[in-house]
Amino acid sequence: MNQAINAPRSYSPSRTYVLRTVGFMVFYVLVSVLAIAGLFDSLIGGPGGWVIAVAVAVPVAAQVWATLRLMADSDEFVRVIVTKCFVLAAGTSMVLWTIWGFGEAYAGAPHLDGWLIYPCFWAAYALVSPFVRTSKL
Repeated sequence: MNQAINAPRSYSPSRTYVLRTVGFMVFYVLVSVLAIAGLFDSLIGGPGGWVIAVAVAVPVAAQVWATLRLMADSDEFVRVIVTKCFVLAAGTSMVLWTIWGFGEAYAGAPHLDGWLIYPCFWAAYALVSPFVRTSKL
């Protein structure tokens, strides 16, 4: 019997990451679109609002998990590159959010919702990624 024919399909870590991310983000977009459309308006401000908040946050946490799995499942070079980008993006996001928070407190900057740190993180990731070229620290 041919082992290659009967072997389970094995995807690369990158492909698995993309499939997981697409799946999690489809759920994220679906819940967000339904909320924007007003389907959950009657729940806002009550305990049901927390259910919606968690429902939107779960795919975000799952997507971070998918990134961590990409790091764990990849070869050493990819693992180091992704990790460096992840750490630089997280640090950049925390610094920017801290500056903005103090700007709100001390300089009258307009309020930004806390959930915006997530797209800020991925924007920072996209900006630092082209400059991370080596596995050396």
